[in-house]
Amino acid sequence: MIANYGYTDGSGEYFITIDTSFCLECKSHSCVSACPQGVFEIITDDYDEPACSVKESFRKQLSYVCSPCKPARKSSVPPTFLPCIQSCLSRAIKHTW
Repeated sequence: MIANYGYTDGSGEYFITIDTSFCLECKSHSCVSACPQGVFEIITDDYDEPACSVKESFRKQLSYVCSPCKPARKSSVPPTFLPCIQSCLSRAIKHTW
């Protein structure tokens, strides 16, 4: 299942997309500890399997919370160098901005 967490406002669309079917393959859930802002958590999905999720308290402020790792839209840092994406060995996490 593909889960989209985030929001759209006047400045753009800010979503973190997680393909939770890839979370089934992951046993380390290193994305949780890799995020310096603590955005991620492991939940039990609808099929009683562990899956990565964006914490409810961060879903409407991702552009601000993620800014230490992703400081600008036109940043010279490629998305693959973000700590959350780099730590996800199954490549389940993507950012839209």
